[in-house]
Amino acid sequence: MTAPALIALAHGSRDPRSAATIKALVAETRQMRPDLRIEPAFLELAKPDFPHVVDKLVKAGFEEIVVVPLLLSEAYHAKVDVPRAVALATERHPGLQIRQSGILGLEPRFLEVLDRRLREALSNARVRELDALVLAAAGSSDPLANQAVARLARVWGARHKLPVTAAFASASPPATGEAVRAFRAEGRRHVAVASMFLAPGFLPDRAAELALEAGAVAVSEPLGCDPELARTILARYAVGAVELVPV
Repeated sequence: MTAPALIALAHGSRDPRSAATIKALVAETRQMRPDLRIEPAFLELAKPDFPHVVDKLVKAGFEEIVVVPLLLSEAYHAKVDVPRAVALATERHPGLQIRQSGILGLEPRFLEVLDRRLREALSNARVRELDALVLAAAGSSDPLANQAVARLARVWGARHKLPVTAAFASASPPATGEAVRAFRAEGRRHVAVASMFLAPGFLPDRAAELALEAGAVAVSEPLGCDPELARTILARYAVGAVELVPV
């Protein structure tokens, strides 16, 4: 029996670096499970789009698909856009079984990836010790999504025994520049910013720009292609695949 196909579904961006990062992450995931059919897809702004990938898999003979949303927060895209896309695909292909898994989310183990990215950013900064940390995320109009980021920020700060603030690139204050300035107003001069974004694009670039203008000593790159994220994609797939099994 053929295992369900896996679609790693990202939001999409006009920035080509974003699609390249997602495709690299999918390639990393394929290396871990070469027995699975794994395809990247995007909701908008990048190719291949989700309907095209579903059509391709159906044409290849797949009757079951698990969709893993490459989203870090349980907000509008996860609650509305992805279910709508899955529903439309199911309508277009009667008999096709599609299961939407849980999103990537804000896993505490992603903090290890975050730390690696921040160490890379700090490697050229002449700073022996940090005074404070800022966790930068996309931000949402959904307060629960922002609260999840704030909780993860507190866990991260406790690990490093440093004060920490969550900051957002859109939809909710504070912005990264505001967060950095607030720490500097307290006399903390060595403030570093970690980018809790999956891939490069306008929002992480803007967050980094504002942070550096405010005096941050370093801003990390987004999480990007990392084995930890690839393993999480496969874990989400495994749950979705089990849910497709008839009881």
